[in-house]
Amino acid sequence: MTERSVRVRVPATSANLGPGFDALGLACTLYNEMTLTLTREPGLLIAARGEGAAYIPGDERNIVWKSIRYLLDKAGRAEEFRGAQIRMSNRIPLSRGLGSSATAIVAGLTAANALIGSPFDRHALLQFATDIEGHPDNVAPAIYGGFTVNTVTDGTVECFSFLPRIFLRFVVMVPDFYLSTKSAREVLPAEVPMKDAVFNISHAAMLVAALSRGSEKHLCNAFADALHQNYRAPLIPGMFDVFAAANKAGACGAALSGAGPCLIAFVPEKRNCTEDVAHAMREAFRSHEIEARPLQLRLDTKGARVLHRRNANVKS
Repeated sequence: MTERSVRVRVPATSANLGPGFDALGLACTLYNEMTLTLTREPGLLIAARGEGAAYIPGDERNIVWKSIRYLLDKAGRAEEFRGAQIRMSNRIPLSRGLGSSATAIVAGLTAANALIGSPFDRHALLQFATDIEGHPDNVAPAIYGGFTVNTVTDGTVECFSFLPRIFLRFVVMVPDFYLSTKSAREVLPAEVPMKDAVFNISHAAMLVAALSRGSEKHLCNAFADALHQNYRAPLIPGMFDVFAAANKAGACGAALSGAGPCLIAFVPEKRNCTEDVAHAMREAFRSHEIEARPLQLRLDTKGARVLHRRNANVKS
């Protein structure tokens, strides 16, 4: 028989982008790669290296494997492929707000889909990924790349992916502590004042408009938020001071990346000040006794990709 393998690459993502809580996201140039071999015999081999490898389950609890099984079940192929070999090379930090779990889900879905002949298009993969993750703000840019606007209506997800007319660099500060999405969700109120909802609607709309039209002037106040960052600030010492330091050093805005604790600054490329922004953010964190390392990234425009396919003859 012939054994087939596929290697995929999936970008890190940042969600919310300030006012776009659970609705806006972007993909950036930091990647996890995974090689998947499906087997007809039961048995699971999972090997991980790189970021967070020691904390990744090596059994049926693994989210990559769960996503693979989900897709095979949707395709009616679950009984045909009962085992797998999964090899992961991870560069995206875990539990930091850069979409590591979304990356794992998208990697599993993309690889399994490719191995069985790609019966599902990207929109179907987005629906599956949202069903697994619970919300589309990270999985959508991981699949489509670029900036994404995402909605869910009666359980059906839609995504609009676009490239901005402003060339941006991203400075992401990775603090030396973890923050689970669950913990970051628990501090949010069940209800918010009407004025805060209106504030975020207007700022999220302005953010998308400014990016689409290339208006740096309108972008600079668009990252403000009233729905989640104020409530999460106590979990990330010095967060607003880091934002202020980034803006003073030349960024046009800064935000909590996903549920945190990473913070992301948005720097127009023409300002040529990413090093200054990174230094200012690091020093602001240090003033609160937090060490953080900077990542200087760009926008990923392609999303999840199949890098390589291989067929090999094995003994039956």
